[in-house]
Amino acid sequence: MMRKAATTFLLLPLLCASLWPGTAQSDAPRRVVSFNLCADQLVVALADPEQIAALSPYAADPALSVVANKARHFRKADWQAESTLLLEPDLVLVGPNDRSITRRMLAAQGLPVVETGFVSDLDSARRQIREMAALLGHKERGERLIAELDRARARLAAAAPKGDRTALVVERGGYTQGPASLAATLLAAAGLKPPAGAPQGYGGFIPLERFLVLNPDIVFLKDPPRQATDQGAIFLLHPALRERYPPERRVALPTRYTMCGGPALIAAFDYMADEIARLPVR
Repeated sequence: MMRKAATTFLLLPLLCASLWPGTAQSDAPRRVVSFNLCADQLVVALADPEQIAALSPYAADPALSVVANKARHFRKADWQAESTLLLEPDLVLVGPNDRSITRRMLAAQGLPVVETGFVSDLDSARRQIREMAALLGHKERGERLIAELDRARARLAAAAPKGDRTALVVERGGYTQGPASLAATLLAAAGLKPPAGAPQGYGGFIPLERFLVLNPDIVFLKDPPRQATDQGAIFLLHPALRERYPPERRVALPTRYTMCGGPALIAAFDYMADEIARLPVR
C-alpha cells in the first residue's frame, strides 16, 4: 500500500500537498531529504532543524541559495538512491526535472517522493509556501513567511520609479527574460514593464542590435561578468551596451534571486528595492 502511495506522490506537484496525511504537527515527517534547490530553501525556512536529514549540494552555494549560511550546517545528499535510503527519510523532495532515475528508485522502495513545482508569480509563490508549511507540519510558519513576502513586496513597490518606466532582464548571450518568468514578477512589483516588442513567454535570445532598439529605461544584467572571456560574456560587456547603459541605468541581478520563490523571492524584493532606490532615473 505504501509503495502505491509513494508512486502517486511522485507524479504530483507540491500543489497537491494537502493530500499528504501528515498535515498535523504530530504526524509531520521527521526525516526530510531535499534534492531540489528551491525545496532546500523552503525546508530551511519552515522545518525544525531536527526534521532535516539532508539538503541538496546546491543549498550551501551562496551563488544559488539565499539560505547558504544556514544550509551549510546540514548534511548534503549525494544524489544516489542507495545513500538516501541509508538516511531513512520519510519524505523526499524533488523538482520537476530532478534526478528522474533516483526518484523512481526511491518511490519503488516505498518512500514518499513529492515534487516541488516551479513558481513564476506571487500567487504560486504564496501557494507553494502555504502547502510546504502544511506538508512539514508548520502551517503557522508558512503564514508568517507569506506575511514577510508581502511586506518585502510592499517595500519594493514603495521604491518603484515614478511614471512609466520600462526594463528588461538580460543574461549571457542575450537571453532576455519574458513576462512568464519569475524575473518579470520582480520587475512588475517594482512598477516596471517590458518595452513593446520584447520577447514573450519565458523569454528568448535576441541580438544586441534588437536589444538596443527596444531601449528599455533600465537593464538588469544577470550575473554580469568582469571580463569578456567567452561569447556569452561578450553580449553583456559589449561597448555599445555599456555606453547606452551607464551605472545609473543598469543593475546587476544575481541569479539566486530569480530561480525560486519563498525566501529567495523575499530576498529578491529587498535587493531590488535597494538597487532601484539608488538609481537617478526615479
